Amino acid sequence: MRPRGSAKTLEKRRRRAIGLLKEGYSQIEVGHIVGASQGSVSRWAKLATMESGLSRKPHPGRKRRLEEEEQQRLEAELTKGALAHGWSNDLWTCPRVKELIERMYGISYHVDHVRKILVYQLGWTAQRPSKRARERDEEAIERWRKVEFPRLKKTQ
Repeated sequence: MRPRGSAKTLEKRRRRAIGLLKEGYSQIEVGHIVGASQGSVSRWAKLATMESGLSRKPHPGRKRRLEEEEQQRLEAELTKGALAHGWSNDLWTCPRVKELIERMYGISYHVDHVRKILVYQLGWTAQRPSKRARERDEEAIERWRKVEFPRLKKTQ
């Protein structure tokens, strides 16, 4: 499985590992430092002898429509909250994020793909808002817990 990070980030990681090997660290130590297995470090050491062995490889598949910088700007906008972008509550949903992407970049994604962008590329997780009645009276609840509830326990 391909590790997380852009091709540029992963190339930096490989080059750092080779630099540490040249400084005299063992493959196991280097693996711990850069967060890779000893086998990967060994493979990188062999590839380092080749001219472009550690360089980025073209990513298979279609090119991303949202570049990494655009994703970072999107995340910055998402952190401002849905209210800041004109919605009636501060809840981000995939249809709302889809609309925001269309507004910002003119790129149209399917709603299900927006979820993949949020989870796999931005590292966001699904959250459910806590449901509490608007009429909820915190003082009355606290009073019930302290006064009424202890009485109920004693009579049982």
